[in-house]
Amino acid sequence: MSSGAASPASPARKSRGAGEVARAPLTPDTWIEAATGVLVDQGIDHVRVDLLAQHLGVTRGSFYWHFKDREDLLRRVLQAWRETATENLTVRLESANEDPMEQLRGVLSLPFRGRAAARAARIELAIRAWARRDQMARFAVDEADSSRIGYIAQLFSALGFPVVEARSRAFLLYSYVVSESLMPTLSTPAQKDDRRRFAERLFTQKLGAAG
Repeated sequence: MSSGAASPASPARKSRGAGEVARAPLTPDTWIEAATGVLVDQGIDHVRVDLLAQHLGVTRGSFYWHFKDREDLLRRVLQAWRETATENLTVRLESANEDPMEQLRGVLSLPFRGRAAARAARIELAIRAWARRDQMARFAVDEADSSRIGYIAQLFSALGFPVVEARSRAFLLYSYVVSESLMPTLSTPAQKDDRRRFAERLFTQKLGAAG
């Protein structure tokens, strides 16, 4: 433990000027958020270490303190997206209400949750565009889709639908939610609300006997 006074042999600590503000050290999340922002606004080709460092006002060495290389960063971007947009979201829906019908209503409401929904949709669209060119991103998207459809299928099963039918209903409901997320300006709020209520009736009603 050092004392408050510096020894004569120690260099004097530089005092900050009146206008200089101490900069908080960057965390891995800072780089991941910056990379995600660039991905959304400019595409995957612009997610480069040198450009991110310039954007954050730091040297490239700061990046390599947290990540092995660019591929490591991209892997962490996909991991963060999976945790936020699939795993944590599913937990929140399950925690909000134990009733499977209420959880389904929660899923149907996701595209209409204001700015958070709009940002999530922009990130998802950018990642899906990336996945058309990259196997790692393609795997992450396929994994997310499978996990989400599986969760919705479990809700339909809990409502009494047979397993195969529950899976088909889950796929159709999920496709509707994705479509609403990717076409946010197509309809008025009233039209969207009417469509959401119709979707709920359509996807949850029992099918009549074949004629």
